[in-house]
Amino acid sequence: MQAVNVLCIKWGKKYGPEYVNKLHSMVSRHLHRPFRFVCLTDDGAGIDPAIEVKPIPMVGFDEFDQRKPWTFGHGWLKLTSFASPLYDLQGRTLFLDLDIVILDSLDPFFEQPGEFTVIKEWDKSDGTGNTSCYVYTIGAHADALEHLKNDYPASISSVRNEQEFITLYLARQGKLSYWPDTWCRSFKRHCLRGGIMGWFLPPTIPEGARIIAFHGKPNPPDAIAGVSGKWYRRVLPTQWVADHWR
Repeated sequence: MQAVNVLCIKWGKKYGPEYVNKLHSMVSRHLHRPFRFVCLTDDGAGIDPAIEVKPIPMVGFDEFDQRKPWTFGHGWLKLTSFASPLYDLQGRTLFLDLDIVILDSLDPFFEQPGEFTVIKEWDKSDGTGNTSCYVYTIGAHADALEHLKNDYPASISSVRNEQEFITLYLARQGKLSYWPDTWCRSFKRHCLRGGIMGWFLPPTIPEGARIIAFHGKPNPPDAIAGVSGKWYRRVLPTQWVADHWR
């Protein structure tokens, strides 16, 4: 069976090395084929030695190369995953955000056809994808970076973030496809109980879910502790998150 890649990125102080280590542990339990696990980062301290750690690549764009993603907008450094070459990586690659929980086998993500397959953003009707989880081939979309550089700032004038830019760009090329709806679910949208029931019953696992994305608050440690991060939202301690996020 051909080896594949699993890629993540960590920068700044928002996520500690434990997020990378737990992601690697979850992938190791749920991916049943040879794989390389690579973390692109500006700080490899505390990351498990079993994980390949590489610097966030220089892509010839000042905002990226200065390592100041907060001046460019949240998440934009993720686009360096499209660099060509990307060190010695080749072939099919699954990119995963750090703030996810993996519940079931990842093998189907590598069996799904498509040039760039991503989560369909849950609250958008224009085809935008959520880049918490996407699969692609290393080097296949380097033109997106060139477009970003050559037509900046016009290239981002109509988008709010990196996932709008990349998914709408690839959609125009006919290269965008989506995971089955049940595979990747939102903790806030699909796991929390509705209305007042959230005050009495813990979050539940949606049927068929393989990955739960924790965008914004709460994050996995918050869900385990029963901390919502918002005054108007109640989240009871969630044991199944603790069982899987390890």
